Amino acid sequence: MTLRVLLADDQALLRGAFRLLLDSADDITVVGEAADGREAVGLTRELRPDVVVMDIRMPDVDGLTATSEICADPELRATRILILTTYETDEYVAQALRAGAGGFIGKGIGAEGLLDAVRTIAEGDHLLSPAATRSLVARFLATPDGAPPHRPEQLDVLTPREREMVALVATGLSNQEIAERMFLSPFTVRAHVQRAMTKLAARDRAQLVVIAYRTGLAHAAPESGADRLS
Repeated sequence: MTLRVLLADDQALLRGAFRLLLDSADDITVVGEAADGREAVGLTRELRPDVVVMDIRMPDVDGLTATSEICADPELRATRILILTTYETDEYVAQALRAGAGGFIGKGIGAEGLLDAVRTIAEGDHLLSPAATRSLVARFLATPDGAPPHRPEQLDVLTPREREMVALVATGLSNQEIAERMFLSPFTVRAHVQRAMTKLAARDRAQLVVIAYRTGLAHAAPESGADRLS
């Protein structure tokens, strides 16, 4: 299966470089390029890519606004958003996750790192770079600046095992790492996570992280800089 990617960046030179890199992979093809957020939204609706690699700072409509618009469209539910930006600030990371992005990486990432990031996002997993920002992101998500919190009773639709899986996803563990910790197969873990996503209407694992913090299933631990599960 070939992953179809849309590039959204206002710098034509960078788009060209990213296109050459992504098209060099046997399992990835670039189907379009956008120079701003408005064009990115339009091309996403037209081309239905698997992944949109989205810059943040673009003219007219920025990448965060475009991400929010794409993720709010039920007809584009299958499209994942990977934020690729020079500005790796914690506030941008939190805003991107709230908008519905599945990943956030810096433009300093290596070639193989970018290819792996696109594949990871396409599979529905979430990706944050650098990994050390997870605990800081958790604090932003725990206090979403006026955004209405998710209700704890929202989790009532989950089985105890599914709640456990969502809590572990919120710590940043991969399916393989959860499987090793719980003595389960990665396939079983993935099945539990997918069922939880369906029940909670989460687009991807990144939204599961948001829900876990906003419902109180997971908490930030400022004193240690690490995540703590309740």
